[in-house]
Amino acid sequence: MTINVLLVEDQKLIRVGLKSLFDDDKEMTVSCEAQSGKEAIESYRISKPDVVLMDIGLPDISGIEAAKKIIEFDSKAKIIILTAHLSEQEVLEALHAGACAYAMKDICTDTLKMVIKTVYEGAMWLDPKVVPILREKNSGVVPPRQMSRAMFKEQHANLTQREYEVLKLVVDGLSNNEIAKELTISEHTAKAHVCNIIQKLVVDDRTQAAVKALKEGLV
Repeated sequence: MTINVLLVEDQKLIRVGLKSLFDDDKEMTVSCEAQSGKEAIESYRISKPDVVLMDIGLPDISGIEAAKKIIEFDSKAKIIILTAHLSEQEVLEALHAGACAYAMKDICTDTLKMVIKTVYEGAMWLDPKVVPILREKNSGVVPPRQMSRAMFKEQHANLTQREYEVLKLVVDGLSNNEIAKELTISEHTAKAHVCNIIQKLVVDDRTQAAVKALKEGLV
């Protein structure tokens, strides 16, 4: 099955470049394009693509506003915000609007395709640069929840207490080496814990693990 993507980008050179990434891809294709927010809304209503790849800076309304309108029309719409600017306000507004992913335009091709697949399959994805903003603000996008050890064991018994401690450090952006130093364990052990967490949370990488932990209030 081919993933149909609506590409929303007002700059022709960037739009053509992004579209060319999928020319020989058998799993996904740019099935429709839009150069403005209003055009994106109309294109979505007509074509109902699987995923929307949306720029923020559009000539009429912003990509975030367009995302809101699309989600009002279809609450199950899967929208990826793709932008060149890391703005705290835009990150929070995009996630409040219902975007499934927030990616920077310096993302590599393979990662972008992975993000599209991830969102298509129903998961969220955030650029690693975005996670610290959510961690610091936690302003309603991710509801805070303090969990007792008993509540933790009841709701997330598949994670050990040590894995929970490691997960909190992953959310803080620490590397395996830094986690090892923080918990006074070997780097190999830290890496093993991270791998177990990724497997148990059913995500693809440590960034998605951090996103899920924040989204579900695990930390």
